[in-house]
Amino acid sequence: MSEPVRIAMWSGPRNLSTTMMRSFGARADTACVDEPFYAAYLVSTGTVHPMQAEILDAQAHDGSVVAQELSEAPVPGGKPVFYQKHMTHHMAPSLPRGWMHRVTNAFLIRDPARVLASYARKMETVSLEAIGVPQQAELFDRVCQIRSEAPPVVDSDDILADPAGMLRALCAALGIAYTDAMLSWEAGPKPEDGVWAPHWYDAVWQSTGFGAPRREEPALPDALRKLADEARQSHEAIAAHRLKPKSA
Repeated sequence: MSEPVRIAMWSGPRNLSTTMMRSFGARADTACVDEPFYAAYLVSTGTVHPMQAEILDAQAHDGSVVAQELSEAPVPGGKPVFYQKHMTHHMAPSLPRGWMHRVTNAFLIRDPARVLASYARKMETVSLEAIGVPQQAELFDRVCQIRSEAPPVVDSDDILADPAGMLRALCAALGIAYTDAMLSWEAGPKPEDGVWAPHWYDAVWQSTGFGAPRREEPALPDALRKLADEARQSHEAIAAHRLKPKSA
């Protein structure tokens, strides 16, 4: 029996990441896990987030335990594909990274201005660290060293513009077959959703597929615009490697 394909998809918050988990979860051959390092991140950094107690009750606090489950333990349900939705900012410096050698890493990116506009509607305190910009750069460089080349990168705007074409390209880069089942799903919560879903996933719970492309630039106050400008260079360095849509 061949080894399962373990996909670690790295993203910042407010970046189509849960919609992408929905897309992979719609595959019959795929098990999903939602932000498995969340509790370990909160414990490691002392950060306090909405639904703190529920998160700490629901997940392992030891990053080494989480890493072993992701990279070596049997995949839930015995599925051949294991999609792991990760937040880059959850990888605090004290959490292990050696396990990343044993999974297939990919990156989901989004224009920083769009991320900041969305994040600020949910959280009072906003920073580049909170949306995972420096952490994403560190993890991307690490994966480039592991692979001796850039990993697969997909931009959320590109996905919304051409879901089928971008998912075909991503699946090809990950070494798995594409299926049209990835384009739609039933509305509502899913078993893999983290316990924090009621705070964050209201729009996703209403969705049945990828939404319309977002064309207008978000209007940001000066403080958030400054943060977006500071994130631009890091974002564009990763965006230079993003996949192009693949035709049927």
